[in-house]
Amino acid sequence: MRILNIGSLNLDYVYSVDHIIKPGETESSDSRNIFLGGKGMNQSCSLAKAGAEVYHAGMIGRDGTAFLDACREFGVRSEFIRVVDVPTGHTVIQVDKNAQNSILLFGGANQALTETFVEEVLSYFGPEDILLLQNEINLLPCIVDRAYARGMRIALNPSPFNSRLEEVDLRKISVFLLNEVEGSQITGEKEERNILVGLKEKFPEASFLLTLGVKGAIYADRDQEIFQPAFPVKAVDTTAAGDTFTGYFLAGVSEGVPVKEILRRCAMASAITVSRKGAVPSIPYREEVLSRLERELH
Repeated sequence: MRILNIGSLNLDYVYSVDHIIKPGETESSDSRNIFLGGKGMNQSCSLAKAGAEVYHAGMIGRDGTAFLDACREFGVRSEFIRVVDVPTGHTVIQVDKNAQNSILLFGGANQALTETFVEEVLSYFGPEDILLLQNEINLLPCIVDRAYARGMRIALNPSPFNSRLEEVDLRKISVFLLNEVEGSQITGEKEERNILVGLKEKFPEASFLLTLGVKGAIYADRDQEIFQPAFPVKAVDTTAAGDTFTGYFLAGVSEGVPVKEILRRCAMASAITVSRKGAVPSIPYREEVLSRLERELH
């Protein structure tokens, strides 16, 4: 089963700070690092490192050709990445001493997708394939409608959550991959139990992966709910934790792995990710994850 990810590619400018800066405040940074990121790229690399066959589609500027090198390095198929005359998307990320982050996003080339491009890419995929989407690109309603018409199984990470999602027919989504904040924004509920109930009521045919930060995650569909606690770890940078979870989850689904085992892999992969700096470089390979899980059993 192939996975197509039409998603963002961002240059991440990461600043280490004592605390997240407040309005009107000026603060010195301890360090600055530049990483390849974007929720789309992070999730594609997580999928590839987890062993999935993943194709990334998206746009970069002439300043973003390092993404093509990274795709080759990590095993992401890149024939649907186009170079356009628009600057590559980027983020400015603050990471404080407690590993919490604050992210400012500039869309850039991620907002340059065209309907012709979307139609061309989707023409190579069909009902046996999974489409993964986030909300850092343009034309999301168009992409969902056309992929649904082709019979693809659509997985959505509704992040960042904003008014543009109101234009998307969310009834066409097969799998929602979201955190508590996004779940609350969709349902209007605050407690995790009520969020799950609200999601099931709104989208009874879908399945849901609700991540709960240090508490773990819950998978739910119409037949079952499975809770997976987080593995304890000293966090250094939580930037790509959710993207790691997403990639490992869909990789497991594409393999036909039982959900309970998929969630264990997701939790361990995310624990490893947050113990390292950066986004794409911090995501572990499948072999490391399985090895760490094996040690947990002994």
